[in-house]
Amino acid sequence: MKLVSWNVNGIRSIVRKGFLEWLEQASPDVLCLQETRVQPDQLTKHVRQPQDYQAYWHSAERKGYSGVTTWSKPEPLDVQAGFGIDTFDTEGRVLITTYPGFKLLNVYFPNGQRDLGRLEFKLQFYADLLDFCDRLHARGERLVLCGDFNTAHRPVDLARPNQNAKTSGFMPEERAWIDQYLAHGFVDTFRALYPDAEDRYTWWTYMRKARERNIGWRIDYFMVSDSLLPAVVEADILSHVMGSDHCPISLTLDADRLSRL
Repeated sequence: MKLVSWNVNGIRSIVRKGFLEWLEQASPDVLCLQETRVQPDQLTKHVRQPQDYQAYWHSAERKGYSGVTTWSKPEPLDVQAGFGIDTFDTEGRVLITTYPGFKLLNVYFPNGQRDLGRLEFKLQFYADLLDFCDRLHARGERLVLCGDFNTAHRPVDLARPNQNAKTSGFMPEERAWIDQYLAHGFVDTFRALYPDAEDRYTWWTYMRKARERNIGWRIDYFMVSDSLLPAVVEADILSHVMGSDHCPISLTLDADRLSRL
């Protein structure tokens, strides 16, 4: 089972850049998109309800802002928009789909902003979502948590860590929350498979030809409950795929191993 996550920085924009053609070729079983910036009724039918997929949407109340969507070939057992906290749910940040053996959380974590104006909001989101995940883990649920976390965890996860120590996205209090997720039973799948990988990034600023120079950050993740790790076959960063300031990331799960867990 192949899952792909991608912050598309506006789905209407990326559709004009060949997104649907890429999707037809890549053909993941489940596609999680963040920062869609749209209400479904603003889209043409073939984007709102794409061929071969069932599409589920959680849009922000504010038009042109935030939003997530999950496109799935297998029909989920259950779909939930949001995680029960209106402050965050009105921004369309979490969409949960349930499959045999795991729940998939498609998440767009808040950005702390250059002036740090939303840093406390971002940190509270980390805390409240982790509380929600803890409750699911306590019930015996296995989780796949994916999306744009808006934080690089370690110095290896961005090209210029020293210059960004006081920049939102790499501040100590943000990075500490990634540590907390790992301490609470999650595994960063890419780092688990490639502990020494360098220069592997998922986001590049549009300025100063950063992507051409690979001056980037790894801020998009597939995390899984540690009990799911035996089912993980591959985790990858698809840096060759263009269209957004982020690139897609992927996770492949072995269905047979999953069924035996």
